[in-house]
Amino acid sequence: MLLAVAALCALTLGTPHVPVRALPAALTGGDDLAAVVVGELRLPRLMLAVVAGACLGAAGLVLQEALRNQLAVPEMLGVSSGAALGVAAPLVLAVSIPALVQPLLALAGATVGGALTLLAAGIGRSPSAVLLTGAAVAAALQSGLLVMMVLADQLDLQLIYRYLLGSLSGRTWDDVSGLWPWLLVAVPALVLCAPVLAVLRLGDEDAQALGVRPHRARFAALAVSVVLIAPVVAVCGPVAWVGFLAPQLARRLDPSGDAVRWLPWSALWGAVVVVVADLPARLALAPVETPVGAWTALLCVPAGVLLLRSGRRARRNPKEPAPHGGPGTPAPDGRPGVPQSKEAVR
Repeated sequence: MLLAVAALCALTLGTPHVPVRALPAALTGGDDLAAVVVGELRLPRLMLAVVAGACLGAAGLVLQEALRNQLAVPEMLGVSSGAALGVAAPLVLAVSIPALVQPLLALAGATVGGALTLLAAGIGRSPSAVLLTGAAVAAALQSGLLVMMVLADQLDLQLIYRYLLGSLSGRTWDDVSGLWPWLLVAVPALVLCAPVLAVLRLGDEDAQALGVRPHRARFAALAVSVVLIAPVVAVCGPVAWVGFLAPQLARRLDPSGDAVRWLPWSALWGAVVVVVADLPARLALAPVETPVGAWTALLCVPAGVLLLRSGRRARRNPKEPAPHGGPGTPAPDGRPGVPQSKEAVR
């Protein structure tokens, strides 16, 4: 329902305002201004926000379950920074790159960033070591992006700055259609990867006892997340921290579930987050548009931290009845409980 309401607002609000009663006629086509604005500008932007959010939400869950850490997000493992560096470098170096090749450059950059993280952490190291090493690799790649920004001229600097924050401005149906070939590869890989993630959550020793090789499974999970993230970064830029909040919301809906049940909910919540964040990005300072990545960071980081803290507090203080036999506690037969000695408690 939240996604439907946000999508309705995305199609109707703005300049010009399209009334809800005029929306069906605008979606079915026509030559008037409302049909052009909705069909050629707002609808492809909405579709791109839904697809990008779903990919980022699913990729965040894959990384978190593979490394058994809820802070394992693309921004902390060098994947998003590597993809952004792969797209920004040809622009600064004045190398003419066709639009169809940009996802390949993002894919190569994301692969290099993720592979550097796993190799630097060591194949046999713990998931925590992978996460800490990924933060260092991401910082190094971001330094490379800063060097690119220093070398860029004023016009390229503005383009790179807006791109690095993540933006949906000016996107068309061509940008949306460029994502479908990657989704045809990523969706079957996700279906095959989800049961393995549920086994990895048990721990490396238990997973190995069940016939899963943890290190190879992590490489495969990284490959799936790269295929999900790289095309989105190539088109929209690194829309930050969606992969952090969406899995938290999915787990909150079904605390007793596993990766198989959380995966569709994480993708759906990722789409909701990006669509909702794009509304203030487009309308808050109209007619000037702000990058959607800035709004997702403002929304996802505090909300995700609050969910983490509340979840840990709930696990730390479970609502369980007091044990029988304590002071003032009725015994099973209805008599008042008698305080027990330390030896009896032991």
